[in-house]
Amino acid sequence: MDSTKLEQLIIGNKVASVPIIQGGMGVGISLSGLAAAVANEGGIGIIAAAGIGMNEKDFYTNHLEANIRALRREIRNAKSLTQGIVGINIMCAFSHYDDFVRTSIEEGIDMIFSGAGLPMNLPGLLKIKSTTKLIPIVSSGRAAKLICQRWLKRYDYLPDAIVVEGPKAGGHLGFKLEQVSDKAYTLERLVRDVIEVTRFFSNRYGKSIPVIAAGGIYSGRDIHKFMDLGANGVQMGTRFVATEECDADEAFKQSYIDANQDDIVIIESPVGMPGRAIRNKFLNDVSNGLKKPYSCPYHCIQSCDFKASPYCIANALMNAKKGRFRNGFAFAGANVHRVKEIVSVKKLIAALVSEYEESVKDETSAPVIPYIESNI
Repeated sequence: MDSTKLEQLIIGNKVASVPIIQGGMGVGISLSGLAAAVANEGGIGIIAAAGIGMNEKDFYTNHLEANIRALRREIRNAKSLTQGIVGINIMCAFSHYDDFVRTSIEEGIDMIFSGAGLPMNLPGLLKIKSTTKLIPIVSSGRAAKLICQRWLKRYDYLPDAIVVEGPKAGGHLGFKLEQVSDKAYTLERLVRDVIEVTRFFSNRYGKSIPVIAAGGIYSGRDIHKFMDLGANGVQMGTRFVATEECDADEAFKQSYIDANQDDIVIIESPVGMPGRAIRNKFLNDVSNGLKKPYSCPYHCIQSCDFKASPYCIANALMNAKKGRFRNGFAFAGANVHRVKEIVSVKKLIAALVSEYEESVKDETSAPVIPYIESNI
């Protein structure tokens, strides 16, 4: 076996030939088009459930049914476009979380990725004989341990894999504002902590729990680094926005190409979490105390204090997805300023694999410096 080759990512009976998961990006950024394209290249493609029904005619008057209808359609469309692995990202904070999960399972989705809170009761929504894999997204070893303990006690079930997402991710972050730049919360440390937890439960209960590193991973060299640390795969979001198959408007993709490092900001989202975004006039207006008038026809996120919020996060993200940045903004990861071109998913994954292989070769060909004991 060629030691420079990327290993497969095995999650239960699902095998991804490329251990790259495309992160679920709402609102409407990663739908069936992007997810299927990634799955066709051997990775795991993820549909984002957040705001999925935004183009339904009754989205504002019949919010839940519009979302469920669109959710079914996107899953079915993705499955018609690929024989590969397709998952769904469902935020725990959704007001109708259980409905989204049950619908996804009914439609035979391969995997459910769930974060923005701890999905403590997720296995209780599984149907008998369901083959859907359950994958929590955590931001600490402690959270991973709590989920494993709770799932075992209540459902006799362990996670099929765990994504550990660090503070360099785009969108809503599972950290306090002061933790985002704290070196105690680097992804490297978090990955080691979660691996320690999964190793304990895997050894004790005989179930493999792959660990997927996420948040700020940009290149094949990054993939190599985290695989060397013991991760079984990586999740990447920002890189997949700048692809031809991404479901966002071209203006959204161009905002990534145009972003400079100084444009990347941490905001306080109306849902009560910090988030990483690309600065624009909309966000400048908000930071200067200018409110964006709106009415909330739905209460999509449980933690959103919509009556006190200066703008509607759902509307802002929906506008951005459609390229209407006068009334919205784009979430993005910490390395968005490094994105310089829009490419196909096929070309992107091939480049990441090639970079990984080159990184491995560089490591193995590096001269070994002998250790000489010092008397100083």
